[in-house]
Amino acid sequence: MTPPAASKDIPRIVLYDGLCGMCDGLVQFLLRHDKKGVFQFAPQQGEAAKKILSRHALDPASPNPASIETICVIEDYDSPSERLHTKSDAVMRIVDGLGGLWTLALIVRMLPRFLRDACYDVIAHNRYRIFGRRKECRIPSPEDQQKFLS
Repeated sequence: MTPPAASKDIPRIVLYDGLCGMCDGLVQFLLRHDKKGVFQFAPQQGEAAKKILSRHALDPASPNPASIETICVIEDYDSPSERLHTKSDAVMRIVDGLGGLWTLALIVRMLPRFLRDACYDVIAHNRYRIFGRRKECRIPSPEDQQKFLS
């Protein structure tokens, strides 16, 4: 079952694959459209993301790439009630955080999670082939630097 919608103003940390062209595009999109300042970001290759993921027993350097072949969204960061959302649930948390007309996309929640996640998995598995792979993580611009965890 999908968790109930949280307030759109709850800060959310998006953990993303900093080498993935699609993930980088998502971060750039969110930087432009996050009018409420809800999102912060951390590439999964960075120390902040590694610490967060280890609290949830996930390792981006795992030999099993499917274990973290996903965007993650963290809510209630660094608190006892910290929550990790992955795959299609993470995408739903991102859409919910954007608010406005973007929330129309939340109709996808009507689909069972196994179907949403299956679609997500196909895209995630092919993301480098479709969107390209960067040699290194992009360095945020000075004006965006405060939105990134180190």
